[in-house]
Amino acid sequence: MDQLNELSTRVPGEPGTAVVVDAALKFLQPVSRQLVHRAAVAEVFITDALQVGEDRFLVGAQWPRDHALYYPDAQGMCDPLLLTETVRQALVYLAHEYCGIPLGHRFVGSDTHFEITDHEALVVGDTPLHVTLDVQWSWVANRPPRRFGMRVDAVVSVAGRECARAGLSVYAVDEGLYRRLRWRGVERQEPDEAARVEHCAATRLSAADVGRLRAKDSVLGRTEAGEWRLLVDLHHAVLFDHPGDHIPLMVTLEGARQLGYRLLHRHHDACAGAVLRAVRMDCPAFADLDEPVRLCAELQPPPIASGVTGLLIRAVQGEDTVATVTMEWLPRGLPDASDEVAFSRGAIGSGVAV
Repeated sequence: MDQLNELSTRVPGEPGTAVVVDAALKFLQPVSRQLVHRAAVAEVFITDALQVGEDRFLVGAQWPRDHALYYPDAQGMCDPLLLTETVRQALVYLAHEYCGIPLGHRFVGSDTHFEITDHEALVVGDTPLHVTLDVQWSWVANRPPRRFGMRVDAVVSVAGRECARAGLSVYAVDEGLYRRLRWRGVERQEPDEAARVEHCAATRLSAADVGRLRAKDSVLGRTEAGEWRLLVDLHHAVLFDHPGDHIPLMVTLEGARQLGYRLLHRHHDACAGAVLRAVRMDCPAFADLDEPVRLCAELQPPPIASGVTGLLIRAVQGEDTVATVTMEWLPRGLPDASDEVAFSRGAIGSGVAV
């Protein structure tokens, strides 16, 4: 029989507090793919959930030892973006299974974040990782039954070892309200594949340049003018698991991560390079599928932590910023001072050589 974990958990946001819950979370099989909005069963990470308070839940997930897109790095550490995808699935599952939100509602993310506090806990061993999310649920700007606003904040543990904190804010609306919000009176048109390819004319970077293994997983391109572009492949089996009418949050986040990797690893060996420590993403607008998305990066002021590099990446479509991603990268081994990467203090993604 698969492992059942006896868990002692903490209240999210209150490190060290002594609210102890004895509960057996199961990691035997994934939950229904419908309940996490995935088309492929293989892409479902959530395995179980328990309600342990009025607005508090324990959610179990299993992370695979390997994955087509979110695979471990050369040192065996899990892909940090698994945190974001797992929190997304946890929110959607709790919304449908425990919080009364109908399956037909559309979910739109407004912001997400994570911070890894123990990278060693995320190293993959000889078995899949059993991940526990201690989730605090909050209703935000909630106006049921047509519009539900919600937020989750989670303490993430692997095999009982706390290693990260993460959160996500979402609103869910019925189909009629979604159409009005999405198109704002403009008649919807199916994505124009030819127009999208023409608008997004850019040279796709190699997989190695963006920290990926497969060429089709690179979503970062560069134009002849030196602009970074987010390249959208509607046939990608993971990033576009099911059809949609806009660029998903996880696709834009993947593009920002790849640009960050490219900028930080250009002058360093990738195996000895930087690893993501924290991400904050805000999504103020939808990103259309058939219009180009520019990625513009700026070096952020150094945080308090020594050796951490901060980057701000904006995803821009037309004149609108559709997403901002703030990242902190932690070096595995600090480079010699003479070998540091040179950044512009201004924009480094809109034509400035890097």
